[in-house]
Amino acid sequence: MGNGQKAQHKRERAAKNGAKAGPTSQKKANEAAKTVICSVCRNTFLCTVRAKALNEHAENKHSKTLDQCFPGFVEMPK
Repeated sequence: MGNGQKAQHKRERAAKNGAKAGPTSQKKANEAAKTVICSVCRNTFLCTVRAKALNEHAENKHSKTLDQCFPGFVEMPK
């Protein structure tokens, strides 16, 4: 059994088991995870963003505080 035949068997097994063949993209998952939204410019950030990055955005882009741009923001624990 050669490498090509092994790969073909693997693809067939994956298709039979309902697994998706080929590479998968992370793009849709990343877009769905953008749940933190700036109330001033409506810019979106990933849900894993840290307060430091949001504070820099608020100060540099809008000359405001974190609470003014992101009301109710709670940082996720590490």
